[in-house]
Amino acid sequence: MSSEGDNGMERLYAERLARYTTAMRNERPDRVPIRPFVAEFTARHAGFTCQEVTHDYDKAFVAARRCAADFDWDAVVSNMVYVWTGLTQAIGMRYYGVPGIDVPPDVGFQYLEPGEGEAFMKADEYDELIANPTAFLYNVWLPRVSSEIVPPGAASSYRSNLALVKGAMAMMQYFGAFGTQNAQLRAESGTVSAIAGIFKAPLDILADKLRGYVGLSMDMCEQPDKVLEACEALMPHLYHVAKTTADPLQQVPIGYWMHRGCVPFVSPAQFDSHYWPTVRPIIEELWRHGHQTLFYAEGDWKHHLESFRELPDRSIVYHVDQADVFDVHERLGDKFCLSGGIPNFLLSHRPAGDVREFCKKVLDVVAADGGYIMDASAIMQNDTRAENLRAMTECTREHGVYSGSPSSPPPAPIVAEGSLPAHGGSTTAPGQCIEWATRAATLPTIEGDADLVEEVWNSIDSLGNVFIWQWLLSF
Repeated sequence: MSSEGDNGMERLYAERLARYTTAMRNERPDRVPIRPFVAEFTARHAGFTCQEVTHDYDKAFVAARRCAADFDWDAVVSNMVYVWTGLTQAIGMRYYGVPGIDVPPDVGFQYLEPGEGEAFMKADEYDELIANPTAFLYNVWLPRVSSEIVPPGAASSYRSNLALVKGAMAMMQYFGAFGTQNAQLRAESGTVSAIAGIFKAPLDILADKLRGYVGLSMDMCEQPDKVLEACEALMPHLYHVAKTTADPLQQVPIGYWMHRGCVPFVSPAQFDSHYWPTVRPIIEELWRHGHQTLFYAEGDWKHHLESFRELPDRSIVYHVDQADVFDVHERLGDKFCLSGGIPNFLLSHRPAGDVREFCKKVLDVVAADGGYIMDASAIMQNDTRAENLRAMTECTREHGVYSGSPSSPPPAPIVAEGSLPAHGGSTTAPGQCIEWATRAATLPTIEGDADLVEEVWNSIDSLGNVFIWQWLLSF
């Protein structure tokens, strides 16, 4: 590409980034940004199967870039088919149905809920989790979710050792590739990478990956105090992951994938007693450090909108899934930017004219004063019709223009001191596996630069922490 072409693409990228960040601050950009969360749809558009983009992340990256360029969107997720099943197969993850292995090759990967009595954490193991969440994940959880890795005390095996090495190196390879992918999106189509970092609620972690939904439901009746204590123990670790994986420039939000914390999965009383008290402080702490959080509210969270209003203005972007986007606009639109709300069934099963009609209404009402990002209600899989997605895009380009409202540059980063507890009662700090004091007690007197030895130990030890917590949250 010529220098003139490079400069033109950089200008386009800057325009799109300013448009996106202005809307997320609940202000009026030059026009409504378009940020579709397209997953397996990208495979269909690029001529790949679900198996190909799930099992080969290079093809998933190509598909995402092709969609971004062909549809001329403002922002996309670098790879919305985020679970790379090549990686999960490296350690034999038991809770995924892999396209071409467990499900047909043109079906997206499936999460396999553990059956009653088969949860990866038992009802009497809360104290062990609370005492040291990181050690529990390595010693108890990982051997149970893996078909290859053996627990401590069991005879070591070639397959177990190999799985740990392959899993760690594959994760490093995959995460490292995202930098190149984001740079290619920027250079090839001027497209912004829509999110950075990951956060999940403590109660969702228990329901999704540890106790299972049935197990957690029983625990909420039989030992609710232990559940709350576990949520509190998880809080600083989940905050640490969110903050350390966030955009260092504080421009794009942290992805918060909301699963089972809403009615009817939990009761309103349980939301008030367990879910919200262990989420709200983390979101507020992230905002104190200049990081917005994207509330990707899967399902219908209408019963909890008043709780979300307790958060500082502009601290979140609220994504509307099954709730009525017009009702959410009435109840939250004065405080936060909204995104989504275009029903997936329209994009998959209705004529393009119906899509345009609904999008026009959303643009006229929800987006009238700014603070709205165009997207479907939920992540788009391979049943989304290309002509309908194009209709949504074209309608937004035509009717989502604000007169006299230039987009402003992204805000300058801010950092403020916070107050989230450092340990949450566990014996090891977030970000570490074995603290330096424990290691130092086994060493002879250090000669030379003792601080250097400690610094390097902590740096390498933190990689072990990244490995296990990313397995828990991302895969």
